Amino acid sequence: MKLDMHCHTKEGSIDGKVPIEEFIAILKERGFDGMLISDHDSYNGYREWKKVRDTYDDSFVVLKGVEYDTIDAGHILVIMPEGVKLKILELRGLPVRFLIEIVHKYGGILGPAHPCGEKYLSIINTRKYRNQLAVIDKFDFLEGFNACESRESNARAMELAKQFGKPVFGGSDAHKADCVGLGFTEFPDAITCESDLIGLVREKGCQVSVCGGEYYDRTTKNRIGKINCVLVQSFWLYNHLGSIWRRRKRKIELRKFYIRVK
Repeated sequence: MKLDMHCHTKEGSIDGKVPIEEFIAILKERGFDGMLISDHDSYNGYREWKKVRDTYDDSFVVLKGVEYDTIDAGHILVIMPEGVKLKILELRGLPVRFLIEIVHKYGGILGPAHPCGEKYLSIINTRKYRNQLAVIDKFDFLEGFNACESRESNARAMELAKQFGKPVFGGSDAHKADCVGLGFTEFPDAITCESDLIGLVREKGCQVSVCGGEYYDRTTKNRIGKINCVLVQSFWLYNHLGSIWRRRKRKIELRKFYIRVK
């Protein structure tokens, strides 16, 4: 079963350009069996899918996920069982250790997106070295192929997954139509819902999937060259301001999980 496991929709990501129905049409045309919606700190893309899914048959599966912005470990892909709705996953800025605890407590799985990518966006280039390895061991999978990353970044991610015996996912990380479906994950068994995927990962471990794809060479960082370092630094500011803005709401939500926050 072939899925694109990293998809940003127009409805759910501020920088997404592709509506969910167009996303599905492109993936089906390219021979995919399904996708994981992984919008930034939002389930709005999946909510839009729920409005139209009765017009589709069951031949294409759409899974609910989120790409969560932690305050200290970059972007983390999170997949919860169907029916589990946690408001905290739409409030960016949690420390990664809290995120891991919450996701596992409610039966979900999680893993770093583009783990060896840009500073502030990836766990390896964001967390202090002494904390990296202990945290990575607690993840359920790693993103081993991302069509918008460099060959070096993906190669390091695959090495990291092998070192820790973790399953690997692959996805396009598409924000634009010409990137959709460039990354893929192949699963040996049928997946009809989030619980199927979670069960496969837990049962088969690093044997659950293979990933790969083509590289997208029209990303913003490729087009602007050295100026990209300015954008990377500005993301740090954006992430921290966003975290501060949502701090009160996060603290209210965290009380539900019995996590003490200073």
